[in-house]
Amino acid sequence: MAKNEWGLNNVLDPVALDLGWPSYQQSTVERWQGSQHSLEQDYIAEEVPISLVYNGIPHVVMLATPTNLEEFALGFSITEGIINSPQELLSTHIYNRSNGIEVRLKIPQQRFACMTDKGRNLTGRTGCGLCGASTLKQAIRQPDPVHGGLTISADELFSALNEIKQHQKLNQLTGSVHAAAWAVPGQGLIDLREDVGRHNALDKLIGLLLRTGKDLSTGFVIVTSRASYEMVQKTAFVGITLIAAISAPTGLAIRLAEEAGLTLIGFARGDQHVVYTHPKRLIHSNNLSN
Repeated sequence: MAKNEWGLNNVLDPVALDLGWPSYQQSTVERWQGSQHSLEQDYIAEEVPISLVYNGIPHVVMLATPTNLEEFALGFSITEGIINSPQELLSTHIYNRSNGIEVRLKIPQQRFACMTDKGRNLTGRTGCGLCGASTLKQAIRQPDPVHGGLTISADELFSALNEIKQHQKLNQLTGSVHAAAWAVPGQGLIDLREDVGRHNALDKLIGLLLRTGKDLSTGFVIVTSRASYEMVQKTAFVGITLIAAISAPTGLAIRLAEEAGLTLIGFARGDQHVVYTHPKRLIHSNNLSN
């Protein structure tokens, strides 16, 4: 697959060709503007049931964009605490089914045994962040505190924010998918993943970063969504120290970020932003701070 200078997939037609499930469909629509209307071809994002099966036992069904599913499976398995490292995902096999996609994962028996107290055969909606959890303790998992991490300038944050739209190929077509992006100071935007679900996009990105051996202390995450607590939870869980969202955080997200030592930024749009927790990692020039 062709890559641009940033290492991003430079593809206008992001389709899961190997699975036969497209990431979008075309449809003839009647478009109205005031009293004027026209028939046009529109592009509509798809969401497909993705069944994650661990050691032969179904665990959860997520509704997701059918792309980058190996990365999604790895990211989900790590951020949900099912496995502790990428090496513990022993194998991944993806099967096309008539009514969705099945991802069969093999993990060590010890890790599989730890899943027995979790609910199975659950359906995860597109915006679901509690999938696979059947108790309050499982749902609100407290990640270990993050330490150190990078320091970035506000200009570097703004620069990365301004790059995102041009790389959201699926969203350019459909206008209905989220993105999670990885940026590194001095290098700009490095990687980006899209999905109809904001949590799925973040899991795909984290899976990509882990699969490619990125040092997660050297960069930061930007998400084109609100910062709900599970977005903070997933980010802190893998040791990333800064997340910026283009929309608002929730109260629980702020409390979790504060306790985890994570820098949480919301309403990051253009040259504006709000820092909610641990502002020490974001440096403002005199002009910006006045």
